[in-house]
Formats: sequence, C-alpha cells, structure tokens
Amino acid sequence: MKRIAIIGSGSWGVALALILNRNGHSVKIWSFTEEEKNIINNEKKCKFLPQATIPDGIVCYNSYEEVIKDTDVIIVVTPSQVIRNTMNDIKELVTADQTIVIASKGIEAGTQKVYSRVLEEIFPNNKIAVLSGPSHAEEVAQFIPTCVVVSSKDEDTSYFLQDLFMNDIFRVYINNDIVGVELGGALKNIIALACGICIGLGYKDNTQAALITRGLLEISRLGKAYGAIHHDTFYGLTGFGDLFVTCASENSRNRRCGILIGQGHSVKEAQEMLDGMVAEGITASDAAYEIIHKYDVYAPIIEEMYKIIHEDKDPKKAVSDLMSRSKKLEF
Repeated sequence: MKRIAIIGSGSWGVALALILNRNGHSVKIWSFTEEEKNIINNEKKCKFLPQATIPDGIVCYNSYEEVIKDTDVIIVVTPSQVIRNTMNDIKELVTADQTIVIASKGIEAGTQKVYSRVLEEIFPNNKIAVLSGPSHAEEVAQFIPTCVVVSSKDEDTSYFLQDLFMNDIFRVYINNDIVGVELGGALKNIIALACGICIGLGYKDNTQAALITRGLLEISRLGKAYGAIHHDTFYGLTGFGDLFVTCASENSRNRRCGILIGQGHSVKEAQEMLDGMVAEGITASDAAYEIIHKYDVYAPIIEEMYKIIHEDKDPKKAVSDLMSRSKKLEF
C-alpha cells in the first residue's frame, strides 16, 4: 500500500482517487472549497461525478499540509493555469522522496512550457512524471475499461507508477517521450474545441473527420519542432486516442465549450456555462499559437482557433478561410 496525495477535487482527481483506492492505496484529496470537501467526506459524493460513491478510504481536506504530509506520491490535477502557483504554494511541504505526477493537461501560457518542465524548475530534486491518455473521468469513475500512458525521464519511476495505477479496468502503458505525451494531451483540446464549434455551426461528420485528421497532423508537426522524441507518440493513446475521445464524446468539456461558441455564445459565456468545469483548450490555444510562430510550424487550424478565441473571429469565417487556402499536397 502507498500513501497518495491528490491536489485537486474535480472529476479527474476523484476518478483517480477511486482507481487508487481500488488498488488498496490510502488516498487524501486537497480541495480548494469547503463545499467540495464536505460533499466528499460527509455525503460520499463528488459534485462533478453524481454517479460515483466515495469509499471510506478516501478523505478530503482544505489544508495542503494535511494532504501532503507522510505521502509517497503527489498527483497534480488542478486546472493547468494555476499549476505553477499551486506548486509554489506547496513547495516547502514537499520532500525529495515524494514522486510528483502531472495528471492535468495543458501548456503554460507565457512560457510555453509543458508542465513537467515547470515542475522540474520548482522541484529539481524530485522524480517527475506525467499521466495522460483517453480517459474521461465519468467513465473511469464507473470502472469502465480505460487505457492510459505514464511517462518519466526516470525509467524506474515509470515502472513504479505503472504498478501503482494499473488494475483490471485501468491499463497503463509506459512511453519515455514525456514531452510528446504532454503535448498530445494538451493540444488535442484545441482540436476538440474546433470540432465542437463545427457541430455548433451545424456541420456534420465529414467536417469533424477532416478536423481530427488534419488536426493530428498539426499536433505531430508542432510536437516534432518542440522536442518530442517519437513521432509514433502522436499516433498512440496520448495522441490519436485522446484526440478521438475528446472530439467525439459528449463528456468532453472542450467539445461542449466549442458547441456553445459555434451556436453564437462568446468564449467567456461558453466557459461560464460549463458549470464550474474548465475547457483547457482555451488556455492551450494561446501557448500553442506562440509555439507555432516561435518554431515556424505550419498549423492553420491552431492559428484559426487562436483567432476565434482571442481575437473574436467569426467561426464561419475561420472555416471559410481554412477551406479556401491555396492548394496543397496531403503530406
């Protein structure tokens, strides 16, 4: 049995807590709000996962110290835009023997860094890893078979985490391409927003298939320029797998947010209509836009998504501009 701290009481944090509890580990969750703590501890529920029941082995606190002390692994599941601030808040509580796992998906706006690199700055003496893949919390919490990927620069850490998480319904693969694994998980959210927008505009399967296929090509181009090790990473679970499920599923926050934008809501209105959940593709679009210009990567879908989100471009005009570009070879 290992002792686990989960920083973040949203749907994904609670779903991972349920998996780890199923494996016999002791789990403590940190929540930002007193309300969520009380729902988890007293009602044995999660406000974001109404079908889930929280077992007695999972306890929630509002104190970082209570959650982090005497634990072996710290799993970070906060919204990506607050990861750096949150990690700075807990820095003095973390000891060098604790493994830190990023389970949030995103790229830091401003620095354009994947979050493993952010954590390496803040915790230079700790083992850092990433957990990613096509894994909607709603299904994981119901113990529906799911496959994910863990990645770390330290091989022993990857095998340790594979053993920690893996069970009969949660299969864990290892991929040593930590940058590629993170980028796949972050960039697919932008394409899922685009798919949602097209649904909101009334476009059908042909348009979504084109976006998924060409979006995957843009993700792999950007990943190669940024420093991903393996081209195949983007055609595995954290690339195509996560892209497919996020673009196609009704559980996808990014898809849902995109649908609202396509239906005519502003980006701000669409985010507010997610009932407290976060569409990470909004933040990722900013960082991705900076990366494609820094490394001179041709990524027209990502470019148009940036303009829709940050420059209020009309989504129909963005689709028209994408379709009327100059003639190209497919590859």
